[in-house]
Amino acid sequence: MRWDPREQACIPALTTDGRWGDVTAVEALHDADRITAVHGDTPGETAALLEWLLGLLYAAGHHPTDDDEWVDWVKGEKSLAPAASWLAGHPGVWNLFDPVRPLGQNAELLPHLAAYGVGPAQLVIEHAGDYNQHFDHRHLHHAAPLPAAAAWRAMLAQHAFGQGRRARIPAKEMGLPAPFTNLSTCRLGARVRTFALGPTLGDTLRLNLAPWEPDPDREADCRAGTLNLTWGDRNRRPFARTGIHETRTPDGPADYHTVLGRSVALRPVRMSDGTIGVDRVLVGPGETLGDLDAVYRDDEVLTMQGKKAVTFKPQPSRELWREAHALYAATPAERTKGQDLYGRLATLRGRRPELWAVGLLADKGSPVAWVSDCFPYVPGRQADLRHTAEQGSAIAEYAATALRKAAEAACEIGFPNSRTAERPGQLARFNGEKALWAGAGTEFHDLLADVAAGRPVHDCLARYGRAVRRLATSALASGLRFRSGTDQRVRVIARDRLEAELNHWTAPAPLREAIS
Repeated sequence: MRWDPREQACIPALTTDGRWGDVTAVEALHDADRITAVHGDTPGETAALLEWLLGLLYAAGHHPTDDDEWVDWVKGEKSLAPAASWLAGHPGVWNLFDPVRPLGQNAELLPHLAAYGVGPAQLVIEHAGDYNQHFDHRHLHHAAPLPAAAAWRAMLAQHAFGQGRRARIPAKEMGLPAPFTNLSTCRLGARVRTFALGPTLGDTLRLNLAPWEPDPDREADCRAGTLNLTWGDRNRRPFARTGIHETRTPDGPADYHTVLGRSVALRPVRMSDGTIGVDRVLVGPGETLGDLDAVYRDDEVLTMQGKKAVTFKPQPSRELWREAHALYAATPAERTKGQDLYGRLATLRGRRPELWAVGLLADKGSPVAWVSDCFPYVPGRQADLRHTAEQGSAIAEYAATALRKAAEAACEIGFPNSRTAERPGQLARFNGEKALWAGAGTEFHDLLADVAAGRPVHDCLARYGRAVRRLATSALASGLRFRSGTDQRVRVIARDRLEAELNHWTAPAPLREAIS
């Protein structure tokens, strides 16, 4: 069977005239300026599609070579049609089910599919769980076929975001070495990936197409790195011995954006409607990248942990917007990597891209949820946006701490004789932090939107402070709904403590200004 993303409509797209439909990879590049955006089934799948398209542009040699040319590309809306022509005529193997060189896969696994393959849902990150049991407890061998297009997109997401666990592969029985059961976290699996979004797919790809000076000593097809089409086309990580996994450095952006982070095999099947699907899969470890140069971390966001700058990672207890200030490189001195995505965006006066951050939240290697969020970016106002985001996060943090202290005061009166083991549950009964965070995110995005629209930062923060104060008061009240006389005292004590905290001289000014 044959399935080729250049020929099959496999990328969900929204056109500029408001129509939804699937396009081929060639059409996605050729008509990029007539497509508003591409959308996978999940934020991670959308990110993986953008990554793959960027890899194709570099492989085609159709990319800017320096920052000035990048500006010309973006402002002049450089056509991506030459890359579409290159892709359509590329002689490499693009068949997802080629028996020798399957697209994106390791052909060495194909002979083991019948005996050791499992159901295709294991290919889908948010269904696969820990690669041994699905979240919804469907049996791993449930063989309902997955359409080939969906399987291909899921494979791209695995290559980019797959988590480090043990693969459900009986390596010994398959005659494979033991390291084949050890999965490594893929290159985007442990950090937040940020894209600059424009009004069309073409704009988005150009914005994120970091300049690259091609190597004139290499063959034309490899001057921006080697495109990863299939496992056997180049020397990759060996699985012949145990011990520390071998790592490698990408040879260019085409290589980096298409790294095969998983060793995958897919078995095709003819579905009931006559189309091609996938009914069996094997998922094993793939390529592991070592420390990357700054050129491959063009979008990386750094946050401070104490006095140390660390890569921005998804956190279960901290929403993305609470670190939004890190996305705004307000001054050159605050950028530690030299010229990067954010430095280049700052030069685009008159443009207003959005910053889209996406990551996979995981618990000890088991995927929990995709996290994603969008933030406005206005060249020339990034200092105001950064200050606003910092203050907005600090205001919400302070209000959350005030709610926690109010809950502690309520516990002291409401449960004076509680045991230590009972304390967390009692505190949770009064604590309104979760309710506050649920509403503060919307208020925060409204705050940034107001500043991006040109409204005075001071006025915007004052409005935001009043909104957060109302949220805190409402959140506390929702946890203090009791009836007895004793409970009335609890309410009074908790409310007084919250008021005292919000009015304290150490509280952020917008919270205190809210009562003036």
